Amino acid sequence: MGHSNSGFSKTGLDRLREVLAGHVESGKIPGLVALVSRGEETHVETIGTMRHDGGAPMSRDTIFRMASTSKPVAVSATMVLLDECRLRLDDPVDPWLPELADRQVLKRPDGPLDDTVPARRPITVRDLLTSTCGLGLDLTAKTAPIMGALFERGVYGQEDGWLLPGSDPDEWMRRLGTLPLAYQPGQRWQYNLSDDLLGVLVARVTGQPFETFLRERIFDPLGMTDTAFHVPADKIHRLPPLYAPDWQTGEFNVEDPAEGGHHSKPPAFPSSGGGLDSTADDYHAYFRMLLNGGMHDGRRILSRAAVELMTTNRLTPEQQAAREVYARNVLHTGYGLGQHGGWGFGMAVRTYRGDYAPIGQFGWDGGAGTTTYADPENGLVGILLTQSGMSTPDSARAIHDFWTTLYQAIDA
Repeated sequence: MGHSNSGFSKTGLDRLREVLAGHVESGKIPGLVALVSRGEETHVETIGTMRHDGGAPMSRDTIFRMASTSKPVAVSATMVLLDECRLRLDDPVDPWLPELADRQVLKRPDGPLDDTVPARRPITVRDLLTSTCGLGLDLTAKTAPIMGALFERGVYGQEDGWLLPGSDPDEWMRRLGTLPLAYQPGQRWQYNLSDDLLGVLVARVTGQPFETFLRERIFDPLGMTDTAFHVPADKIHRLPPLYAPDWQTGEFNVEDPAEGGHHSKPPAFPSSGGGLDSTADDYHAYFRMLLNGGMHDGRRILSRAAVELMTTNRLTPEQQAAREVYARNVLHTGYGLGQHGGWGFGMAVRTYRGDYAPIGQFGWDGGAGTTTYADPENGLVGILLTQSGMSTPDSARAIHDFWTTLYQAIDA
């Protein structure tokens, strides 16, 4: 379907602002930045303040912790390597990730760690791209020994409760290598761990730090000057604190301060699954490039075929069903979102219409209160950035209402 370049109705944009402002005025969300674009028209709203007790206002160049919204961007590094034939989709990853060679697989995903059978085949690049490598953060199975082991062995979690990996990539891989898989490679969609493995894979294939390769091949060509795995000292004033509001008392607890927090220095592990910091404009450049079939300002960043692979569903019906269970049982507690049906590479893809957005919309949400999707049918990009963690429904409600009002603002 084609789309006109008439953009948005003024009435619709006014309503969008009014709805978002209501969330900030309620006192539940300190501030936000929203960017919406359609065709040639881009519209930005900045509402509220960087801190819940006032101070500096939110601005268009405020930097946010993208958390899981890192996934759709970080996956592009692997696509560059596929385009250049430095990786192939069905190549085993063993040569680069020998720690994952000769896997054992649990007989039952919730069974004891020593009750295993050999993996039927090696883990491939495709398995990592589709999040079906056999291991992941399955929060529907919190009591399973394998989930406990991921945290006990330090694959995930740090002393202060921060969820991202705390060790350097080689040590992280060593720890991961001591564990069996929960499922056979390629069998089942599981969240997050495959994305982090892709970052290690890219670094080892290229012989460069993951962030360096991303910067050279994706960030710099797209002009994404504020996107990185940490916020340098000369920009830290643009990063708000991350709040985890107490849903019973409404108190704003600081989960991660700006100065001296997790994002104030380069991390030991640059997490493809959740480590990026960025701005609305940087993310807009990336998602527009995807809508443009890999082109940016006349320059090719990714092949059209690579973009199509990333942004269309790659899961079987059985895998989609399992992902839906995960979305319902885990994501509804925070997002009220996540039910899209499909998954491409590093991002969700809508395979049925369950809300105001059409089939084919692609993108993802982040646990620090961010959402970013593109919609090829309408030539649309929507980005809403907050700094309230998804531990309470407030960011989720704002995100839900953002999409509902944005789709009403499409004029013709």
